[in-house]
Amino acid sequence: MPANDEHDIVPAHLAVKAMRDNGYKNAAYAIAELMDNAIQARASSVELLCGEKEVQLEKRSSNRIQKIAVLDNGSGMDEQVLRLALQFGNGTHLDPDDQDGIGKFGMGLPSSSMSQCKRVDVWSWQDGIQSALHTHLDLEAILNEEMASVPQPMQKPIPERWRRVGKTFGESGTLVVWSELDRVMWKTARAIIRNSERLIGRIYRRFLAEDRAHIRMHSFDLDKPEQGDGIDKFAQPNDPLYLMEDTSCPFEEPMFEEWGTHSIPISHRGEEHEVQVTFSVAKEEARSMPQAGAKDHGRHAAKNVGISVVRAERELEMDDSWVTNYDPRERWWGVEVEFPPALDDIFGVSNNKQAARNFHQLDVDSLKQDGETNQELKERLRDENDPSGPLLEVSKTIDRNLNVLRDHIKAQREGTRGAEQRHEESEAEERATEHTKQRQEEGHEGESDEEEDLSEEERKEEVKEGLEDSGLSEDTAEGLAAHVVESNLKYTFSETALPTSAPIFSVKRKGGVIIINLNTKHPGYDSLISALNEEEDESEEDLRDRLRRARVSLRLLLIAWARYEDEQQGEKRERVQDTRNDWGRIARQFMRKED
Repeated sequence: MPANDEHDIVPAHLAVKAMRDNGYKNAAYAIAELMDNAIQARASSVELLCGEKEVQLEKRSSNRIQKIAVLDNGSGMDEQVLRLALQFGNGTHLDPDDQDGIGKFGMGLPSSSMSQCKRVDVWSWQDGIQSALHTHLDLEAILNEEMASVPQPMQKPIPERWRRVGKTFGESGTLVVWSELDRVMWKTARAIIRNSERLIGRIYRRFLAEDRAHIRMHSFDLDKPEQGDGIDKFAQPNDPLYLMEDTSCPFEEPMFEEWGTHSIPISHRGEEHEVQVTFSVAKEEARSMPQAGAKDHGRHAAKNVGISVVRAERELEMDDSWVTNYDPRERWWGVEVEFPPALDDIFGVSNNKQAARNFHQLDVDSLKQDGETNQELKERLRDENDPSGPLLEVSKTIDRNLNVLRDHIKAQREGTRGAEQRHEESEAEERATEHTKQRQEEGHEGESDEEEDLSEEERKEEVKEGLEDSGLSEDTAEGLAAHVVESNLKYTFSETALPTSAPIFSVKRKGGVIIINLNTKHPGYDSLISALNEEEDESEEDLRDRLRRARVSLRLLLIAWARYEDEQQGEKRERVQDTRNDWGRIARQFMRKED
């Protein structure tokens, strides 16, 4: 085919290979790109369909993801538009006058798809599914220079398995299917849906809350799609301001209240535009209970820390440059910054709609040149066409209000020192649990994670059994198991005399919880762990604070190792366990008291 054909993929195999690394954070963000196309096409219903097959692993069989599809009932595409949609850098919303919606760059379908898989097939129809047109991209064919242009769309029936599992086949619509999934970090449909649900609910929260779109998530067996025993649920709105009703947050009502809204005018290309900044703060009843951060609603808020940046009613990202790491109270405020597509250049919207690159906390002093006043700084930034200039007022507004919000949040908890002291005992486990959830969302799976889906009673019984095996009495084990499971903790500690003094700790996995047994026979127990657990005179506040931090740090160190071990597979896990024993022997030698 001639190199200058109007449908060529430009610049063919080398460009496509480079575009695989275009910055999609994970499969959930790439899936969201396909949903953008659906909502842009006025779809009222969108489905995420995850097809699995049972495969034989080293020691067991398990379901593994094979195909991912996004189905919608949008307006569909004709032959010309369908072919354009699979070209990198082309599309129907490239004109600046046609960029009021969530689409923009003409890169979404091919770039998101090729970032996760080697082949993407697309069916689209405008007069019933019998009229569906099909075309595809095949990475291997492109890299081998066997495919230099998007194949001509042809009428082709939609495969039976997709017609069986999809519920959104309307008069018009589109089905995008990914196969040969070589870059999807999550290996199961459960993990893909779990990690996509929170993100999708937050990105499209307004569309979901206002019933402008419904997003179904379904998993199924590719060989037996009619069984219908997989996951089947609808995404709920996930509002980081916690002002909406009927969201994924488990609190009975909106758990935040609005703190204030500020409209900031920005002039750009001769026109005036508004940036709206909305603040919210947790209600007192959401924080008044002991260990509120460890409750379901507190854990939910911990996953939405940062500033939600919204463009065309769609969230681009959660910007954490304003967040104080690590202060758990940061979960109790919310900020949303919304701007129109006309300000894309000012905010620096990335082509995959995952970030506003120019939007972050701005340090005025670092921007100033020697002796420059605030007014001179503004004028210089304006003359240099620097986007920092228009965003300075937005940044200052956020800084001012966050300072007030943080003081308010701190004052909410005055006089509750006793509750905070009790909270210290689980602080390491709570923090590690939150970081583990982040690792799970990034695609790191542990063996214990599979048991998190057991019922609460089943988990309590499993954890109790593990604690009793560690030497705890039945009553003590039962009480601790109930606390761990009801608080949604991933980790807990017990103290027991292991058969030998070599390991400083051992690791068990029960009911989705990792139990870390501290070995009372190890010399390190008496010289470090036991000493750190001793209560000090309350008048020695500085010493107590230092010991508390040391105790938390030690627990986090042990938890980090336990999680590392939990994530290993097969022979590597055995090698890691051997390493743990070797480490214990060396520590025993280093910590043994002199005769």
